[in-house]
Amino acid sequence: MKKIGFIDYYLDEWHANQYPGWIKDASGGAMEVAFAHAIKDAEHGLTNREWCAKHDVTWCDTIEEVIAQSDYLIVLSPDNPEQHERLAELPLASGKPTYVDKTFAPDRAAALRLFERAAQHYTPLYSSSALRYADEYGEIERAGIRVISSLGPGSFENYSIHQIEPIVALMGTDAKRVMFVGTEAAPALLIEFAGGRQATIQQPGRGCPFMLVINYDSATCRVVQPASDYFQRFIRDLVTFFETGQASVPPGETIAIMSIIENGQIAAKQPYQWIDLPKS
Repeated sequence: MKKIGFIDYYLDEWHANQYPGWIKDASGGAMEVAFAHAIKDAEHGLTNREWCAKHDVTWCDTIEEVIAQSDYLIVLSPDNPEQHERLAELPLASGKPTYVDKTFAPDRAAALRLFERAAQHYTPLYSSSALRYADEYGEIERAGIRVISSLGPGSFENYSIHQIEPIVALMGTDAKRVMFVGTEAAPALLIEFAGGRQATIQQPGRGCPFMLVINYDSATCRVVQPASDYFQRFIRDLVTFFETGQASVPPGETIAIMSIIENGQIAAKQPYQWIDLPKS
């Protein structure tokens, strides 16, 4: 059985709680989360050692111990992407397939550094929002998309990834500029792509479903609301990544997504003004 190591900011969080069972099921028992290390205990919840005992995972005192004993590595900290460079520094020098949880990095520069470090050490690396793997999104015709309007829940800082990732997967990496057109209570971002194509993301509030409305050159319109179990499809893709060392998400897409999120946060401080995105 192949062993997976968790490296986290704190272990008692939703992704760390779900992934072990999902990975074991998706791999047919061929993989298991066996080792873990985290920087601090959760402020409200189990301590790291309590979490390990609950999930039958061996606690390691250092990241080095996790790497040495694991075949594959997962850097978690989904709600604290500013910790990813610190947590991923040693994993990305290990040569072992490493997944870094969403949101990949706090900004474009950090994303570039992470991919550069992985490349220097021949470490397979990828990251993704699980929403990318919704069956309904995979069925969307990409040719001729002119406009995408996206709805979703959550805050811009840690939930916009779930809307921006499918948009970039569908429209490409040639985003040119962004403009914040929402409010603090209901964030909204306009993204302009090459050729005058546009996308908007809106976050009207808690309970809003994920949804895409797509307009084509032909003037046809399509409404897509994911209802499939996209988390399970993501986990199957993650298992395949570990087995093959081949990532299904191009680094250029992840870097473009981080750039949009970073500059979207800048744009929120100066609404209704275009903010140019760095050229790839």
